[in-house]
Amino acid sequence: MSAEEHRHMSEHHHDIPIEEKEMNSWRKKMFLSWILVIPIAVLMLSDRLFGIKIFEENIMRIIILILAFPVIFIFGFRTIKQGINGLFTFYFNMDSLIALGTVIAYATGFLSIIGIVQDYSGVSAMIMAFFTTGKYVESIARGKAGQEIRKLLHLGAKKARILRGNQEIEVNISEVRIGDIIAVRPGEKIPTDGIVIKGESAVDESMISGESLPVDKKKGDTVIGATINQDGILYIKATKIGKDTFLSHIIKLVEEAQGTKVPIQKLADKITSIFVPAIIIVSVLTFFFWFYFTKDASRAIGIAISVLVIACPCALGLATPTALMVGSGIGAKNGILIRKGEAIQTMKEVRTIIFDKTGTITKGKPEVTDIISEIDEKDFLKIAGSLEQVSEHPISKAIVNEAIKKKIKLIGVKNFKVERGRGIKGNVKGKNVLIGNRKLMNNNKINYRKYENKIIKLEDEGKTAIIVSANRKVLGIIGVADDLKPDSVEAIRRLHQNRYRTVMITGDNEKTARAIALKAGIKEVIANVLPEDKEKKVIELQRRGMVAFVGDGINDAPALKQANVGIAMGTGTDIAIESGDIVLVKGNLTGVVQAINLSKATFRKIKQNLFWAFFYNIIAIPLALLGTLNPVVAEIAMATSSVTVVGNALLLRNKKI
Repeated sequence: MSAEEHRHMSEHHHDIPIEEKEMNSWRKKMFLSWILVIPIAVLMLSDRLFGIKIFEENIMRIIILILAFPVIFIFGFRTIKQGINGLFTFYFNMDSLIALGTVIAYATGFLSIIGIVQDYSGVSAMIMAFFTTGKYVESIARGKAGQEIRKLLHLGAKKARILRGNQEIEVNISEVRIGDIIAVRPGEKIPTDGIVIKGESAVDESMISGESLPVDKKKGDTVIGATINQDGILYIKATKIGKDTFLSHIIKLVEEAQGTKVPIQKLADKITSIFVPAIIIVSVLTFFFWFYFTKDASRAIGIAISVLVIACPCALGLATPTALMVGSGIGAKNGILIRKGEAIQTMKEVRTIIFDKTGTITKGKPEVTDIISEIDEKDFLKIAGSLEQVSEHPISKAIVNEAIKKKIKLIGVKNFKVERGRGIKGNVKGKNVLIGNRKLMNNNKINYRKYENKIIKLEDEGKTAIIVSANRKVLGIIGVADDLKPDSVEAIRRLHQNRYRTVMITGDNEKTARAIALKAGIKEVIANVLPEDKEKKVIELQRRGMVAFVGDGINDAPALKQANVGIAMGTGTDIAIESGDIVLVKGNLTGVVQAINLSKATFRKIKQNLFWAFFYNIIAIPLALLGTLNPVVAEIAMATSSVTVVGNALLLRNKKI
């Protein structure tokens, strides 16, 4: 990446996400609003409920007008501006209702001083304070989106060791050029995409491919930037730099998927778009009706304003975020983090669930599943485990862990050697031991024919068969597999019971994939999928309806963003977690079923809350039309509406998911 490209990319992504800035902004507005609204409430309630006049009436009105002004026209400026604009452009939404109600109610404060109408100015500040609180709660529930891009940028290596003549020089990654030869030692990140020109090693590509086993690399093989070199020195010729690298390509895919995802959570706005113009028409007709029959302009204005103020449901601003906040709390207790509010509504429309294999359906690390031996199992594991303990390969670790689990004491090894892509060999207790695949045995002319059927059977089950020989005689075979998570089968069964279509997607070969899917109970399998193609498969399945994607790796990030609901495993990579709409902290598939149940329960509460937000208006508006509604009753109705909404949301806590 050139210095210019690096500068451009760092400029393109802000230090603080827009969503976090918005959350901080609403927090500040909410805090300052309530500092001013609490004294207004004390002044109003002391007079109207208890008959205690702290100030003379006109002075109190002026104080309330002064205190209410910043709440409405400074902290609520954006809402007022958008709401008024909506009235002129005929795009009616929640802001239109709040803007109209608060501005007209505030104006009654001035009109009440000259005795034309009753004073609603204090109520206007309360409405805006409730609305601001709702917006703040909503911004928390929405989560801090956009961080995944910065996390991806930080994944790449910061330095590279390039060859200049016979010398190795450490430079910043931005100084690497196409054609540079880079030396990468064991344990180091590969700085950029390239081709191996010298050396052999295993490379951990799990962060890109999601697959748990490292990939053997030798001269002529391609490597990907940000993957980790394991046990040998590699000399790599840089073939791609900067925005052309695989990592940058993944970043671009995430950005594109993020940009095209449209929130579906518009129910309140749809209701409001009909409700607002209807109320405006009703209040105008009310004014003309009362003025025509009473010839009293003051009374006609007062009743028309009463209709507008009563129709302004401050509870509507709390209906969705309070249910979401309680739902999020229940989810958190059960290890389900709802990062994007819209996932609650979208989830109920999903009928297809796509599962990544490694680390999602399976544990993500190999384990010994079968031991087939000619000799005593403990003696067999002692020989195999002693040789394998010298190796860093995940399959070796699985065999060593099995030996430790069975309390087998391992012994020292002489003449240890790695046969790249084939296995390992060495001297254990005076015996020449070889452990590896068929290729290793064939190269050393060791006959394993009597085990061939058992090896094929293990491979048909999606396992890796490891042959162990000592002094040219095969002692037995070890089956190693990335086994299913304990709850995978039960979770898939429950999803099928609820008529969900399940699909498994993986970079593995068809045979291995089918074996794992069969064990899990999944019939549909998409195998041999390149990391960057998972997103395309999601798009294909979306043509038939809404899709949820469950994954845990970097390569899953674009698919998680593209899916209608992205469900990320909390045991996975940071980028996958940040790309998910819902995150399963424990990384268990039962969490998918619980997340669906929680989404449905929370959305039911949102709908109930929207009903309660309007219920008091349906009763109060006719009373206002008849001119019988006292302003104090109006305020109590509004407050009760909000309390009912919050109380109803809290009932969600009793729901078993």
